[in-house]
Amino acid sequence: MNAHRLILLLGALLALSGCERPPVVTVQHGYRGTGMVEIYNPRLLAEQAANNAVPPPQPAASQDGPRANQVFKNVKVLGDQSVGEFTRTMAAMTQWVAPQQGCTYCHNPQNFADDSIYTKVVARRMLEMTRHVNADWQSHVATTGVTCYTCHRGNNIPAATWFSAVPQNPHSMVGNRAGQNAPAMSVGYASLPNDPFSLFLADSNEIRVAGTTALQSGNRQSIKQTEATYGLMMHISRSLGVNCTYCHSSPAFANWTQSTPQRVTAWYGIRMARDLNEAYLIPLTPTFPAMRLGPTGDVAKVNCASCHQGAFKPLYGQSMLKDYPALMGSPHATATVAPGAASAALAAPAPAASSLQALAS
Repeated sequence: MNAHRLILLLGALLALSGCERPPVVTVQHGYRGTGMVEIYNPRLLAEQAANNAVPPPQPAASQDGPRANQVFKNVKVLGDQSVGEFTRTMAAMTQWVAPQQGCTYCHNPQNFADDSIYTKVVARRMLEMTRHVNADWQSHVATTGVTCYTCHRGNNIPAATWFSAVPQNPHSMVGNRAGQNAPAMSVGYASLPNDPFSLFLADSNEIRVAGTTALQSGNRQSIKQTEATYGLMMHISRSLGVNCTYCHSSPAFANWTQSTPQRVTAWYGIRMARDLNEAYLIPLTPTFPAMRLGPTGDVAKVNCASCHQGAFKPLYGQSMLKDYPALMGSPHATATVAPGAASAALAAPAPAASSLQALAS
């Protein structure tokens, strides 16, 4: 009898090990009676606080005097900044990306103008990418913007990047698993395809798969495509620390007029990640040494977790861009408009900023 009770007790503990222990806090995220509720665990938010703390800004520098490209050699980005602002921005980048190695992580100490160190070539392109995001993707980042710290947070390599999955052996006796039944953090340890990123954040495959009518009426999307979409949605949910109703209306997931404004922001975010991968990161593949490439020889790329890292807004919405005007960039492109953007902006209200900030602080 005692052995039987022990087995039952161990089974119960095992079953509960996947659950979050209380207390939890709920935040209404839409109209009453629709189940539009976000659930937050203050204990887990407190654990994330240190990772989302913003370092103090570098001391202000004079905007007067000669420009950086008039004093330093081989300055291809930020050359229009004053020497003081340019040096200040470089010091901040060192703190954000290579606090242990210092300037020599990117620069030849004997010749700072030298481009022979690959990290300098990459850093220059990443600087251009940051300015591109702040100038051309305000549909996603608004005026909060991003800096190198948004992704790096004191690390040479951002904590959250992705590589293409290793292709399955085509001669396998188990058939084509399509990345399924191999639980991975990328899809919340579900049995869904564990590489939705290659399909949607490197290529531009169709993400929307849900039909708009109760009966079949021309929707030719397959179950396989649907599972890949769900894999991406699981990734977004986990990356932001939210559930599906943060963007979608529980009674009508596909309906833009009933979705929250965050769905429009996410729509732009998916396309921003795809743009950054296609235009900035993938072209850098030949620049990286083999040790920095993935198992299939591809470069590390960005997804939602690269910036968010478990927070509904990166760094809980704190802006560092205002302290580093050199990273703002100048607009030179116009993003496409999300379907239903105007109507979604008038949809169910977002949670009060004070409510979520109180949980995050």
